[in-house]
Amino acid sequence: MPKLKTKKGVTKRFRLTKKGKIKYGHCSKSHLATGKETKRLRKLRRSDTIDSPKDTKYLKRMLPYG
Repeated sequence: MPKLKTKKGVTKRFRLTKKGKIKYGHCSKSHLATGKETKRLRKLRRSDTIDSPKDTKYLKRMLPYG
């Protein structure tokens, strides 16, 4: 059986949780932070999960070994 390849760009951006959901970090927080509100930056600090079943299926195909 051929070895499945993992998409490296997806590996760096997404992670699987124990329950199989896909977790990701928010963008737009690394620079130019002085122009953004404190509340907004606080919310961007937290990671989030992908809710769409279609996107989850697509990303899991790119992360075959989790």
